Amino acid sequence: MNGLVPAWAVISVLVAALVAANLPFMNHRLFLLGPARRPKPTLWHVIELLVYATLVALLGRWLEGQVGQTVPQRWEFYAVWACVFLTLGFPGFVWRYLRRGAR
Repeated sequence: MNGLVPAWAVISVLVAALVAANLPFMNHRLFLLGPARRPKPTLWHVIELLVYATLVALLGRWLEGQVGQTVPQRWEFYAVWACVFLTLGFPGFVWRYLRRGAR
């Protein structure tokens, strides 16, 4: 494939990132399965975002290994990934805090 990653791998990682970035804001449960917290503290939102970002990054790394050779990344890649993940989570943040108003 001339060293290019198949489109399905890129699209699947982007869709997984979009869903995972919005999950913490869409429910009151901890990690979708834990006990419900009403309201869920902001610290739990941040922890969930970090865990979900790590899981999606590992999914992307695994898919990269499945379709070809993995490329070593430096800190700049992870800084950009964190910014992209936070940007993808913006719709959930708006839905939780801005659209519905403050509690």
